[in-house]
Amino acid sequence: MESDIEIAQKAKLLPINKIGEKLKIPEEMLLPFGNYKAKVSLRLLNQIKENSEGKLILVSAITPTATGEGKTTVAIGLSMAINRLGKSSIVTLREPSLGPVFGIKGGAAGGGYSQVLPMEDINLHFTGDIHSVTSAHNLLSAMLDNHIHFGNQLQIDEREILFPRAMDMNDRSLRDIVVGLGGKENGPAREDRFIITAASEVMAILGLSGSIKELKDRLCKILVALDMAGNPVFAGQLGVCGAMAVLLKDAIKPNLVQTIEHTPAFVHTGPFANIAYGTCSIISMKMALKLSDYVITEAGFGTDLGAEKFFNIVCRTAGFRVNSAVVVATIKALKLHGGADEKNLRAGTIENLKKGLPNLKKHIENIKKFNVPVVVALNVFNDDTQIEIETVKSFCYENNTPCIEVRAFTKGSEGTMELAMEVMRVSEKSQSEQIYLYNLEDSIEDKIEKISREIYGAERVVYTPKAEKDIKRAEKLGFDRLPVCIAKTNRSLSDDPKLYGVPEKFKITITEMRISSGANFLVPLAGEINLMPGLAKIPNATKIDLDDQGVIKGLS
Repeated sequence: MESDIEIAQKAKLLPINKIGEKLKIPEEMLLPFGNYKAKVSLRLLNQIKENSEGKLILVSAITPTATGEGKTTVAIGLSMAINRLGKSSIVTLREPSLGPVFGIKGGAAGGGYSQVLPMEDINLHFTGDIHSVTSAHNLLSAMLDNHIHFGNQLQIDEREILFPRAMDMNDRSLRDIVVGLGGKENGPAREDRFIITAASEVMAILGLSGSIKELKDRLCKILVALDMAGNPVFAGQLGVCGAMAVLLKDAIKPNLVQTIEHTPAFVHTGPFANIAYGTCSIISMKMALKLSDYVITEAGFGTDLGAEKFFNIVCRTAGFRVNSAVVVATIKALKLHGGADEKNLRAGTIENLKKGLPNLKKHIENIKKFNVPVVVALNVFNDDTQIEIETVKSFCYENNTPCIEVRAFTKGSEGTMELAMEVMRVSEKSQSEQIYLYNLEDSIEDKIEKISREIYGAERVVYTPKAEKDIKRAEKLGFDRLPVCIAKTNRSLSDDPKLYGVPEKFKITITEMRISSGANFLVPLAGEINLMPGLAKIPNATKIDLDDQGVIKGLS
């Protein structure tokens, strides 16, 4: 089979206005970026507000391997299959970050015959949204240091600067740095840090804002520092919110593209699920729900990360109700959770597979905690055996959960038809009220502990002295009623990436907690998670090239 990029480069694309026509989007509402990408004007929201609302389908997964389990591929295939069955469907996805593209995980445009296109553009610079977020973020950082340099009228405590710098690349050397060296004219010397743009509070604000007014209001509420008396200093006090909003004025508009089968897709904003909340923008989902019968949206990593945050943060913010959820599983990942060698998962045995099945069960249970019906999508690879496939399906049926084989990668919509029919059936039957895991009135510790016990399966939560200090600070500043967005490893239900399967009698260690007052959530950090990833020993960047004719090779 050809590589992802070879398949993408051979695909015949429709002009983007033809994709807009399928959704009845007036051409004047499309702001084209070339022939195959377009921004959609926010004015469309007002035009379609009286439209009936479609069904919302959330795609999540079991605890993934380093290369992922094909959530995006399945989500795209599912949306294409629903369209093929005569209903309208839009897949809504996050924008890829350059960090994983050049790191180990690769791009985020799907794979094989289930991709969003143009794949090279989407995986690289796309419409410039992530650049805009990086620029707005670093403008705030520059204005903060500039204020201190020119007299510091706000009496900002240089030891209590809380807002980092950002860059869209994996670069561990920037995790802890010193700025302001070289003399007085370069500003005060102090410790600083970079985070990846996907973890930026500005990215979160962009994705969670429902309008330009809300965007500006949230930007002004970013907590940047404390003053000498311990009082909060917000971005609005630096007079920078308007300029930040100008940098984001186009970035807030959803990006319309197409799947390989010419069905519509929104790809907009890019927060990671392990170190942020992990879903596409609220605006793109709201728009999609008014334009189609079904909206397929993906939440990053396993149910313990993207899905939990989607229910407790995104649904709370936007008022969304999920009609059904899909949990993507692969035999290779289940073998890993059953003790197979990570470097050679294909050599794992049927016993490894059986021992790994409790991880799948835990993720099914996690979705059901929110009172949402679930379907398992078994993402089948060519070397999976029939006995392995039947083992997984039998296990699911024993646990009263439908399990459908999916071959979106090799067959596109044709390989996802059965899943589409089951998801539509379950979604139409779904009448139950979605519930949240915790109340906003719960204490910060109670929120963290409910997620840790109920979703991760932890026995207890411990807090470092720094975390305890951070929690007290949040309470003192009046931020204790915010939801929590726990940053932790995606490789385990625990905070230890080496604990596979369903760990028992483990503790979650909260090392610190950051306040994202503009995004309107708190970020407790669990274990050794870092908001600036590093590259792998042999990163994907070594496989990517440009030939003499300007054709990209090796991107996936």
